[in-house]
Amino acid sequence: MSAPQITAEVREETASKSRVMSKGSRVRPTWPLYLLFFAVAGLVGATISFGLLTDSLVALGIPDPGPVTTWGLPFFRAVGWMLAALSVGSFMFSAFYISPKVPDNDNARLVQAPLTVDGDIAARTGAFSALSFGLVALLMVPLVLSDVSGTPFRDTLAPDMWGVAVSQVSTAQAWAVAAGFALVVGVAGLIFRKWIAQPLLLVGAVLMIVPLGMEGHAAAGGAHDYGTNSYLWHLVGMVVWIGGLMALIAHGRRLGPDMELGLRRYSRIALFAIVVMVISGLINAAVRVEWSDWLTTTYGYILVAKSVGLLVLGFLGWAHRSVTIPRIGSQPRMFLRFAVVEALVMAAVTGVAITMGRTPPPPPRDPNLSQMAIQMGYDLYEKPTLANVFTMWRFDVMFGTIAILITAGYLYGVWRVRRRGGQWPWLRTAMWLAGTLSLLVTTSSGLGMNMPATYSMHMIVHMILSMVVPLFLALGGPLSLIMAAYEPGEPGRPSPHDWVVAITRAPLLKFLTHPLVNTLQFLFFFYVLYIFIPFYELMISEHAGHLSMNWVFLLSGYLYFWELVGPDPVPVKRPTAIRLAWLVGSMPFHLFAGIYLMQLTTIMGEEFYLSLGLPWELNLLEDQRVGGGIGWASGSFPLGLVFLLLFLGWRRDDRATEVEYDKRVESGESDEYEVYNEMLARMAEGRGGYPGQEEGECRKR
Repeated sequence: MSAPQITAEVREETASKSRVMSKGSRVRPTWPLYLLFFAVAGLVGATISFGLLTDSLVALGIPDPGPVTTWGLPFFRAVGWMLAALSVGSFMFSAFYISPKVPDNDNARLVQAPLTVDGDIAARTGAFSALSFGLVALLMVPLVLSDVSGTPFRDTLAPDMWGVAVSQVSTAQAWAVAAGFALVVGVAGLIFRKWIAQPLLLVGAVLMIVPLGMEGHAAAGGAHDYGTNSYLWHLVGMVVWIGGLMALIAHGRRLGPDMELGLRRYSRIALFAIVVMVISGLINAAVRVEWSDWLTTTYGYILVAKSVGLLVLGFLGWAHRSVTIPRIGSQPRMFLRFAVVEALVMAAVTGVAITMGRTPPPPPRDPNLSQMAIQMGYDLYEKPTLANVFTMWRFDVMFGTIAILITAGYLYGVWRVRRRGGQWPWLRTAMWLAGTLSLLVTTSSGLGMNMPATYSMHMIVHMILSMVVPLFLALGGPLSLIMAAYEPGEPGRPSPHDWVVAITRAPLLKFLTHPLVNTLQFLFFFYVLYIFIPFYELMISEHAGHLSMNWVFLLSGYLYFWELVGPDPVPVKRPTAIRLAWLVGSMPFHLFAGIYLMQLTTIMGEEFYLSLGLPWELNLLEDQRVGGGIGWASGSFPLGLVFLLLFLGWRRDDRATEVEYDKRVESGESDEYEVYNEMLARMAEGRGGYPGQEEGECRKR
């Protein structure tokens, strides 16, 4: 969009808002409120932390690091979380809560749509919030080192101390990685100003908080798999809830359009977010704290205070849905005033919550944890076999929950299609349910439990998560279901149907689904993980590594099979014969990795596997060769199935082409048919077989 166009839009919207102002309303800046929210969160966190300083230092056995760290660390930690929430909420707002400026109000052109002035303001707010969060994250690196070592803050600013912090202090590492994500998201948010970039920026804003969810009390000790996964759910729910409300307040204060639409959409997301926060918070607390410790320890008191705050916020959310949302059209000020109060309570609860990271929890339930429980979060007692892996069960809070949620979402979509009088293929539903059931069983049964303990089980789970689950999910056609379940939006006001259509036409997706790129990305993660042995050893030694690998397996596999055999639309749907040729060409590379692992004599992850102290004898090299064989053999089955599907699709395309050609011939519309008839006529008259032949023969004579 050119500068004169932007200026014209700004003038038009300013004039429109001036007319609203003449009726008694006026545009108000929101940055003073942002500062108020940040100050409340920071001061609450710093005050509580200072009050608990003596007990914390005694429990941790470290000297006092000084007032800068004592006050600064909790203050900036709380401010950082509020900035992250504002970034997530702002990008969510620019992507889904208000409509962009769709060219000619044609929702089919959404992929080309620039943001409106209000959407642009929200996107810039998200970008600057991400950049600010990145700067706070960098500041937290020396602050964390000062806190855990008792070193004055000024001494930790030396360049060599930064290296110590990043290499030896896990919390400092997490903040450094978060800073990297945040700076990338912030810069990208300032560069890319079209609507199609906003969903991707939203994903990036969520990812920048993930490293912080991988450290702390939840990531240590027994059951840390439950603790870490529930903490991640908790953090995502928090930033979505708080950030979305702050973005709505800003939009209302600048008298932006689509306020009622944005509020309705936020209300649904906020309800889901608070349910996620409550359930995940209870799981996290149950893992780390005995119920009797809630009212007898400092850590328990903080949990009680946080829980009370969430209950108050839940009541305020209910009041929004019952009172302010129905009156948003006639009494917008009521919503804004109510929302500001709610945001202040959110900021205070955030301040309370961050003090938990600096307060030592009560003693663990089992002080005599085995090395296996420390490494994996739980103990294994028997050697896995084909029979008993399905009798073991440990629900995976991350992927088990996702399996349940996407099953419910898919069935809801089918219900919407049928409610509208449409039909949805039962086979696609069966494929989707097979995929979600496979995901649940694989990650929550003995397969998932034994995955971190042995190489062979790791390979089994890897192959299922990268080749079986994604194949079933891709065959379920979830994007087509969304388009069938939701009608196209009103002109200029895109709906979920239009969002999906636009995303399937995105330039980035066009690049990723190119057969060459798609095949390379699928092979890349497999080869990088298993060929570079030190990388494999690093990934298996941490819960964050296992979590990251599983996500990569699923997403990489889904993208691969989506383009190959999925019924969902892609930017360029290549002929079945071409996709079949790419599969045939890539199959040897899939199988070679398994053969390489079967012949490898170096034991991958040997130190980690030996440290577990498994209660059964295990020949690590033989187990690794079994894993390589599993990778070779199990990869053949899903790829063979895909080959069959593509081959049948190729034959189906050929038959369709033949039928179409026959119809054209029978109707006399085929150019080839006419040429053929003319050739026969010319031959009957002795003038050559086809037009031009007679002249050519005359020239020869």
